[in-house]
Amino acid sequence: MAVLEHLEPGRVFHFFEQMSAIPRGSGNTKAVSDWLAEFARERGLRYQQDALNNIIIFKDASAGYEGAEPVILQGHMDMVCEKAPDCGKDMTREGLDLAIDGDFVYAKGTTLGGDDGIAVAMALAVLDDESLPHPPIEAVITVDEETGMDGAMGIDVSGLKGRRMLNIDSEDEGVFTVSCAGGARMDCVLPVRREAFAAPVQRITVQGLVGGHSGTEIDKGRGNGVQLMGRVLASVAEETELRLVEVCGGLKDNAIPTGAQALISANAEVTAEVCRRMTQSLREEYRVTDPDVEVTVEPAETAMLPMDAVSTRRAVCLLVCHPNGVQVMSADIPGLVQTSLNMGILTTGETEVHLSSSVRSSVESQKQMLLQRIACLTAELGGETSTRGEYPGWAYLPDSPLRDLMVEVFTDQYGYEPKVEAIHAGLECGLFSAKLPGLDCVSFGPDLKEIHTFREKMSISSVQRVWKMLVELLRRMKP
Repeated sequence: MAVLEHLEPGRVFHFFEQMSAIPRGSGNTKAVSDWLAEFARERGLRYQQDALNNIIIFKDASAGYEGAEPVILQGHMDMVCEKAPDCGKDMTREGLDLAIDGDFVYAKGTTLGGDDGIAVAMALAVLDDESLPHPPIEAVITVDEETGMDGAMGIDVSGLKGRRMLNIDSEDEGVFTVSCAGGARMDCVLPVRREAFAAPVQRITVQGLVGGHSGTEIDKGRGNGVQLMGRVLASVAEETELRLVEVCGGLKDNAIPTGAQALISANAEVTAEVCRRMTQSLREEYRVTDPDVEVTVEPAETAMLPMDAVSTRRAVCLLVCHPNGVQVMSADIPGLVQTSLNMGILTTGETEVHLSSSVRSSVESQKQMLLQRIACLTAELGGETSTRGEYPGWAYLPDSPLRDLMVEVFTDQYGYEPKVEAIHAGLECGLFSAKLPGLDCVSFGPDLKEIHTFREKMSISSVQRVWKMLVELLRRMKP
């Protein structure tokens, strides 16, 4: 029995429930893509389905809108698949168990996939409704957004005629996103040589940092464990002869490291005193953002030889001099970080130190500037760099007719103006703006309420209001 059948808007919740019965985690999208293709065939709509499982569905304009410019409705079909520890569901094979709690739809024991199933459901509702006035529709539904936007990277958009796009992938009602950062991962590899050194081995630990997302929380001024470890090691080296054995920190290059560890060979008393002073200094510096930061030292053992003096100096220099954090603030949007980077994952092997960083900017030339800066530093230290996972930013458009129309419709419906903002993280809009020159795009959507680490309760009343706004937007696009 359908759980959402009594909810309005009927078509939206009908298609959302149908889709929720199909497993659609990132990398497992063939079945849902085929379902979307079948939807198009049943209605006689032209569609394109590619080898990645991306799909584009086309619908002609309704009567009176034949001369209007096409509008792109865009979202992604994949979802994050997480479940409670006691949930036995196989999310690669089984659909979701939907339920309602007051004003919210959720899934029992698992994530819901409102991000971004609601975009797909709204697009299908538009395509299915013959009474709805609208310009030509190009519904672009991508795959694997949650794991790197691979679908948007690989999709062929040469058949699209629209240059205004409604991305229905925002998670806060009343917030219009109009710009995002582009990014890249930068890997630095620094070769090291090792030799014996007669000094005690000690483990230094930097801990107690808050961390956070390297895009949306990079402006909070929080300490980066990898960077702070560089400062600690440099301070020890200023007062006693130091040999680095290994150093590590961070788990993801897009997360601010909450700590780091290093094995060193150095005078134990001097090292202990330096770490004590560094704890005091860092607690003063970060008393607001990271009040529990701490630097500790303890005796340790290792079978690995220390690095030689040159390798130690180079490794410490990389950690001290590598740029990190906010680099440039936007002049267009007050309070927006325009360019930043995050020292994310630091590891040590027998013959090399490896540092992976996440670089972000909504201005392509500044992103390239940071990549160049890191490459120059690493080369001077005798290392090599490589770039991966590069994606374009989405620059703010001072003149956006679509944004103006959306603000007008929202204000008429809600009685107040929406919040127009940019985000210092990657969005599919950035990839589409690079592929479609002249694209005018806005991202919006209904409220998704957070459960644990994912926003997995979807507000019914918010869906109703956003759908009403979408219908009115399409109506006002009459030529």
